[in-house]
Amino acid sequence: MSPADIALRNETYQAFVALGRSPSAEEVAVVMRMTAAEVRAGWRRLHEDHALVLNAGGTEIRMANPFSAVPSAYRVWATDRWWYANCAWDAFGICAALRSDGRIETSCADCGEPVKVAVEDEHPDEPSLLFHCLVPAHRWWDDIVFT
Repeated sequence: MSPADIALRNETYQAFVALGRSPSAEEVAVVMRMTAAEVRAGWRRLHEDHALVLNAGGTEIRMANPFSAVPSAYRVWATDRWWYANCAWDAFGICAALRSDGRIETSCADCGEPVKVAVEDEHPDEPSLLFHCLVPAHRWWDDIVFT
């Protein structure tokens, strides 16, 4: 990954956090003094390097792990706003990335019961919960949206 792509990745993440949503290529372009087309080309390189995930059209951000740009079953209350995570693991990652206490709300994939977990001082309030991946880690990027 080139220094320019690292700078683009960092600015994209900073904008995501500042806006509370995925930034547009135009919004990032202004800060980076680039064209929107240059930002999209950089995002495609970052997508290929697994540094973020683009939508099916390859024009907008779908995931900037741990953040989801689309609504998901994993909602996180942190830094006085709601965020969407891509999975249970990423839900904890949002609190870690923001260096914030938080509350995770989802449902049990097995029985459908609501699950709420508070994160305080970097620890969940419910230590008995388990995180299960259906896909082995070495296969995650075969279809990261499903994983």
